[in-house]
Amino acid sequence: MELVAVSKTVPLDRVRAAVAAGQRVFGENRVQEGAAKAADIDDPDVAWRLVGPLQSNKARRAVERFAAIDSVDSLALAQRLDRLAAGLQRSVALPILLEVNVDADPAKHGWAPERLGSELPDLLALEHLRVDGLMTIGRPPERPDDARPTFRALRTLRDRLRDRDDRLGGELSMGMSADFEVAVEEGATLVRVGEALFGRRHRH
Repeated sequence: MELVAVSKTVPLDRVRAAVAAGQRVFGENRVQEGAAKAADIDDPDVAWRLVGPLQSNKARRAVERFAAIDSVDSLALAQRLDRLAAGLQRSVALPILLEVNVDADPAKHGWAPERLGSELPDLLALEHLRVDGLMTIGRPPERPDDARPTFRALRTLRDRLRDRDDRLGGELSMGMSADFEVAVEEGATLVRVGEALFGRRHRH
């Protein structure tokens, strides 16, 4: 299980302190903020993952600056990323995760599970992307255990899709500060933790 330290809006000195303490994987919600932090820290051992929604007009910079994009939420976006990765002549395929709206929450991005099943062959055919697995953002739980059905549903979906095509990777990015322990119990391979590491966030 890998810990992704979500450093959105966290001051750079606190991110540097986390690097000094041994944290090596960070998640950013915004392309511009993440790219600036990556340039300032400039450590080849530190990986930056985009965990927030990606607008099409910022896709090129995201491909250039992030080690992985964890919030791919449509076939059209995946196809754009594939074209950009091809044009930038990356030495390896760009790792991505597919965001699934497990709870059918209108406030959230991502595929409905049934639609993802129908579009998965087209996603897996993109030559310059490596589809490492699935990601979800659940509703904020009143109690951590309230998130369990969401995490279990994502794991079940991954298993079903991998039974059909094992080119889909097995990663499950689910769980945040309030419920990551439950996510780990349900099979998370990445958890996205911000406030539990850095304290209350400075809001933009």
